[in-house]
Amino acid sequence: MTYKLKGVFMVVNESDFKVEGVKQDYKQIVDAIYKEKVEGISGYFELPYDANEIEDLKKYYKQTPFLQMVQKIAVVGIGGSSLGTKAIKAMLEHKNPTGKELIFFENSDPIDIDKKLQTIDKNNSVILLISKSGSTIETISIFKTIVSHLEIDLNQDTQNIITITDKDSPLDKLAHKHGFKRFEIAKNVGGRFSVLSAVGIVPLFLGGYDVESLLEGAKEEMDKFFAYECEALVNKAIFFTQNKEKYPIHVVFAYSSVLKSFLKWYIQLWGESLGKIDKAGNHVGFTPVGLIGSVDQHSFLQLICDGPQDKIVTFIQIENFENSLKVPEIKLEFLEKTDYINSHSFQTLINSQAKATMQSLKEQNIPVDSIVVENLCEKEIGKLITYYELLTSVSGYLLQIDSYNQPGVEKGKTILRGMFDDR
Repeated sequence: MTYKLKGVFMVVNESDFKVEGVKQDYKQIVDAIYKEKVEGISGYFELPYDANEIEDLKKYYKQTPFLQMVQKIAVVGIGGSSLGTKAIKAMLEHKNPTGKELIFFENSDPIDIDKKLQTIDKNNSVILLISKSGSTIETISIFKTIVSHLEIDLNQDTQNIITITDKDSPLDKLAHKHGFKRFEIAKNVGGRFSVLSAVGIVPLFLGGYDVESLLEGAKEEMDKFFAYECEALVNKAIFFTQNKEKYPIHVVFAYSSVLKSFLKWYIQLWGESLGKIDKAGNHVGFTPVGLIGSVDQHSFLQLICDGPQDKIVTFIQIENFENSLKVPEIKLEFLEKTDYINSHSFQTLINSQAKATMQSLKEQNIPVDSIVVENLCEKEIGKLITYYELLTSVSGYLLQIDSYNQPGVEKGKTILRGMFDDR
């Protein structure tokens, strides 16, 4: 069983991902997700089709000379407000040498904040303040710190600040009062599904990335899904949910260092969306693990191979790194056994390592599948992001949960507020 789309290929081993006893057929499952789309249960389905935001952004950029002059973009946001943007930037920055620098303020770690504060200046930096609720404690606290450090006058230095938040949120009201440029997040687009909204589009556009191609790739993948052309994706979700007790741990083994931030985005998407209490009152969900190959072949792989067989492993490979770096034809005394790789490209080496590792796991009856990205460009990344978002929606539907809320996270926020109110 092979899943194929332009630029992205997913191969599922039929013997591993065998689906049995399915109560609902493929079309019914796709129709159920389509119902979520038309009923507005989540707005992320519509994001690839929204051209108005890009046009507004282009117009604002053209009319604002300061934006054209800035060299650094301080992205102030946490979780879904930064992870997706950071992932895309990490996958593409090596191809964007003239782009403006994106600096992510995303944690209330004082060492990290202080270090990054030293890299920005009021005269060459714009602050993107991103919070869906408009009152995220980490985000607003960091923003106050930046305002103080740069000595920003909220009434005068309005060109330095852009907000991205829900309409009529506390942050939106602040922006309206002071005249900051505002972009809205649709009410029904959750943070972890928001990377293709203004949350990701604005900083990526300002950084010099091709956001139109990003959305075009996402649109192609979305269209294929709702045209009933993604059966392997649905079968994969069925296999996951049918075997949730046997394989509760889902590992994504990505064979490129530039995918490290993508794995963090995936971990939030998978963990926060699917770790829930189902309609029957059961605690359900999968534990997501992100690994980088070939680095983690020397660490976590041993646990996968000989530890408890409670894991499903997805390999992500880049077919064409567009880099011809090779291992030199050098022979070293005492190290002759390494000469077999001489004159071969590092691309060949890392992809061969992925294939060898996958084959070794298959031989141990560990369920594996592989996603091969043709090359790193905005369009293919848009497809990859949408693939994982749709996989999440289908898995959540089959688990009989709400994939789009996060009640467990909200409890922690309430407790935090109480800890300070009691002082």
